[in-house]
Amino acid sequence: MDTFSQRFIQGLMDGDIAALRACPKSDLHNHAIAGGDPDRVAGEPNCELRLTAPLKSMEDMHAWMAPRLGRRGEDPKKRLDLIRATFEAAVSDGVTRLAVGDDVWSSTLYKGGAIEVTRHWQKIHKECATEIDWVPVLGLSRHCPIDALLAWMLPFLATGFYKALDLYTDEFAQPIENLKPAYRMAQTHGLRLMAHVGEWGTADDVRRAVEELELDEVQHGIAAVQSRSVVQFLADHNIRLNICPTSNLMLSRVSGLAEHPIRDLYRAGVRVTINTDDKLVFGQSVSQEFLNIYDAGCLTAHELDQIRLQGLNWT
Repeated sequence: MDTFSQRFIQGLMDGDIAALRACPKSDLHNHAIAGGDPDRVAGEPNCELRLTAPLKSMEDMHAWMAPRLGRRGEDPKKRLDLIRATFEAAVSDGVTRLAVGDDVWSSTLYKGGAIEVTRHWQKIHKECATEIDWVPVLGLSRHCPIDALLAWMLPFLATGFYKALDLYTDEFAQPIENLKPAYRMAQTHGLRLMAHVGEWGTADDVRRAVEELELDEVQHGIAAVQSRSVVQFLADHNIRLNICPTSNLMLSRVSGLAEHPIRDLYRAGVRVTINTDDKLVFGQSVSQEFLNIYDAGCLTAHELDQIRLQGLNWT
């Protein structure tokens, strides 16, 4: 066992958050516009950030965020401030591998389009987070027509800079098959393929998305635990699930952290990681997420260290 593993395991047992932050870890499921520290990013007047009571749906979450962040994500300069806050939050938590990026739609906010967006991200990373192995991700919203997504994607792919593709927003906005052209295009450019699925849907939805889009990873995917055959399928095909425990709890996807599906998934041989999702909303760093799961008795300190190590292995 290496030194960091010893420190991490002891840190969990001691409840020592500083010790956990001092150990390298990943955050592979992070939405940059909402990835900053609530104490670093001020909410709108009379609206404090940090969710304190569970919500019931994504619609509830968006309604909660709207008066707090306003339309800052649509303001080019303020959007960059939010992105900077995300990198800073990761650095302060000892994250050494961060998978995060921008929605392809963001190119419409800047005169220089995709190239300008990419340069802004590179500049922020260089200025405040060079110690982080950054995995640049291209994001797609299910709410957008496929023709628009393809048109926005092409200039980003032409840069040769991006390493992964992700799909998010409402799982039921359109059939997963509609997105196949975008995923085949990304695949030909060598991107690692991810998608949000199985947060609100079913185990069958998880398997279908993996097969149709030829995914390497699933963001959330916790519904897979409903089916032994799907769990075995994920384990057999080495599909990693990038799980966000507090997000699942605060969006009422699980009843408690002690019963979180990550335990059964991990012990069934599925590769899993622990991540923040939206730190501005849920208020938890990666280190805190690990400690929360340990304190709930969901997984052992040794198991959580193995999950930490899995996240540091990108492939």
